[in-house]
Amino acid sequence: MKITKAMILCAGFGKRLRPLTLSSPKPLLKIDGKTLLSNTLNILEQFGIKQVVINVHYLGDQIIDYIKKNEFNMAITTVSEKDKILDTGGGVLNALQHFSNEPFIVINPDTIWNSNYLEELKTMEKEFFINKKNKCFLLVVNKNKSFDQSFKGDFNLENNLISRKDTDDLKYIYTGVQIIKPDVFDHFSLKVFSINKIWDDLIQNKVLFGKESNINFLHVSTISIYKSLLEKNFRH
Repeated sequence: MKITKAMILCAGFGKRLRPLTLSSPKPLLKIDGKTLLSNTLNILEQFGIKQVVINVHYLGDQIIDYIKKNEFNMAITTVSEKDKILDTGGGVLNALQHFSNEPFIVINPDTIWNSNYLEELKTMEKEFFINKKNKCFLLVVNKNKSFDQSFKGDFNLENNLISRKDTDDLKYIYTGVQIIKPDVFDHFSLKVFSINKIWDDLIQNKVLFGKESNINFLHVSTISIYKSLLEKNFRH
């Protein structure tokens, strides 16, 4: 099977990137002359995604205008969270109508998705469909590979099974991309909630799975990290 749909989470305020994000939404900040959003769309296109949903809230009109003014080889739909930001879980649930019953990718534009990730995405897809228990499959990375060394771990990983035991010694960070089945939201109502609630339910039932990334993790987390990445003149 082939995954052809994806969602990019673009509704956040980017508070740790202020003052840059006072006038620009975080996904439109640039690294190596490309916006974080276009970089994310590029890796999705390389992977073979045909339809993309982007949720917007803070300075959302700028993102909508950016999509309109640029050509991408995918059908792109924007979903506006006008009244209030719904967080990661609520944001995906709010856009679920666009995905029917098919598994889809959810991805954050904060990570610098270089072309090395393409093979890892393909492996994720393959492993997702092999294991019939999979409802959500994360790409994680050892925190030692993170450019931003302030990150604490999110998970442990053993034999592709994700857990949160021994919270003082969590070794793996969520890279910002996952494959998810729509039915994991069946018991959730539309409100503000984090995708972590989905993960915690799956962890409790021992059915949250993932793969370890071997790529150095470059994530635009704070303004100091962003400036450091610019100074490194990072290339794809």
